[in-house]
Amino acid sequence: MTPSFLPEVVGFCAGLCSMVSFTPQLIKTWRERDARSISLRMYVVTVTGFSLWVTYGVMIGSWPVMLTNSVCLVLSALILAMKWRFSHTPAAASLKPEA
Repeated sequence: MTPSFLPEVVGFCAGLCSMVSFTPQLIKTWRERDARSISLRMYVVTVTGFSLWVTYGVMIGSWPVMLTNSVCLVLSALILAMKWRFSHTPAAASLKPEA
């Protein structure tokens, strides 16, 4: 028999792993001001997925699902925003190879 809090702990640990997985990409993109290697489609789908997970967490009343996916949503949305921002700056345009 498992303690009643164990599923919550497992949920938070799983969410923590997801949150931590976005930080290296976020830091690298911010430091280098370069998002050319980031897939726009992948991050659009990722942000959409985390939005749906947050909605699902609210619907079932699960704090681990709501909280961890909200943080992941913010982190992935920041990466998506940097992808847009850094691809629309004059410096980024000058780094593109000529055809």
